[in-house]
Amino acid sequence: MKLLRSPFKLKIFLSAALIMCCFSANAESVDVDAAKGLAKQNNCFRCHGVDKDKDGPAWNKIAAKFKADPKGEEKLLHHLTSGETAKFSDGHEEAHMILKSDDAKATKNLVDWILSL
Repeated sequence: MKLLRSPFKLKIFLSAALIMCCFSANAESVDVDAAKGLAKQNNCFRCHGVDKDKDGPAWNKIAAKFKADPKGEEKLLHHLTSGETAKFSDGHEEAHMILKSDDAKATKNLVDWILSL
């Protein structure tokens, strides 16, 4: 490939390929059924819809918010596991339910699924 003979162009091409590989690998590694199962087990669907607001915001809105933040994954994980205060549209606040799971991989899978929406 004549275009890739320049070291700079080759680095750009390889960087883009690596980024695309990482994004596709992350999207493929999410076990949607397991994530939904953990959410159901913890009654998450009582307050959140995938694409519909309930007492809490829809997960696709949550995903959009946290995807825009470089530390979004870390913040979402903290929110789900710490019981920090959740603010509601009517102005009241209460402690968010703490996600119950002994499996860190299952919790991370749930976070990855939410962020994939």
